[in-house]
Amino acid sequence: MAASEFTQLELRSAYGLVYRKVSTAPPRDCRPDEIPVIDIGTIYDGPAARAELAKHIRAAAEGTGFFYIKNHGIDEDIINNARRAAMNFFKQPHEEKLKVAKFKSKHYNGYSFPGLSHVSPSESKDNKQGFMWQYDPKYDPDKKDLSTIPDDVKAWLRGEDMVWEGTAHIPDFQKDTLIYWRCCLTLARTLAKVFAVCLDLPEDYFDPLTTYPGADGVYNFYSALASEEMAKASIYDVGLGSHTDLQCFTLLWQDEVGGLQVLSDTQWIKAVPIPGTFVVNIGDFLMRMSNDKFKSTVHRVYNRSTVDRLSMPFFFGFNFNETCSVLHTCTDENNPPKYEPISCGEMVLRAYNSGVDAVSRPVQ
Repeated sequence: MAASEFTQLELRSAYGLVYRKVSTAPPRDCRPDEIPVIDIGTIYDGPAARAELAKHIRAAAEGTGFFYIKNHGIDEDIINNARRAAMNFFKQPHEEKLKVAKFKSKHYNGYSFPGLSHVSPSESKDNKQGFMWQYDPKYDPDKKDLSTIPDDVKAWLRGEDMVWEGTAHIPDFQKDTLIYWRCCLTLARTLAKVFAVCLDLPEDYFDPLTTYPGADGVYNFYSALASEEMAKASIYDVGLGSHTDLQCFTLLWQDEVGGLQVLSDTQWIKAVPIPGTFVVNIGDFLMRMSNDKFKSTVHRVYNRSTVDRLSMPFFFGFNFNETCSVLHTCTDENNPPKYEPISCGEMVLRAYNSGVDAVSRPVQ
């Protein structure tokens, strides 16, 4: 391919700007080997079943870092109720949504409007609305004695009641949102066991790191484009700019509209919606703990639809107070650790303070 058929993509990261070479060829559909569909129906059947699953998930994590999961155990009614809650929020007048605007939050929770963030300097500002809430131990499906939470854990907790107080007028919004979030958290903790086995560790190795985890729920809404808007749009106009996810891994429910694209080598490929599945992708923190054995892959949302699009990602990371090193199973005398020890919380802070969300103020 000639040099003129490539462009340079500029990305924000925890360590400043990084660059990727990207083909200007139109995005193509993914092949089954690039983003495989993995049946995880046995994930709750015990260690032997999870060890078998790990064989398939390891290959995907070391490949593109993206895969679909089916038979994940989250009931379709729970997903649909959360979907309805999200749409009820986004269909409100702008003034109502601003009651929970992110600029009123101490920790980046709440509502973001189109253009508030600018994830990739090479592309447009992000043309989406969002609603975010972060881990709060009082809603954890693993019941907590709130009076015994260690001070070093409390210092990193980012949940805020303002997101629920400002949406209390929406029927069942908090209830349906948190039911979905709890299901995602339970699934993520169990997937962490599988990832431990993938990395040649005991399956309970990560359990002490997921007691008060990073567990960010997000609703993203991409408005339909009129035909004249699509005609005027350039290849750099995006719904959500090119980026990698910061924490360990992401569970993504997406509706039937599509728009998610993954950078495979230098080519954009489409992670098309598959009914009954979630998309799972590896994040930066798990990639560095694996010494780059796992891949945290660049992706974006390229919105070119005449109907609205909704996605519901869940970002999962280890306890923000826990400093983690590169895993001993991922190094040897010929492959020393590439990264210094750091906590998931510190890495997220570093990323935002270096401009990962360039328009919004940094996380505190």
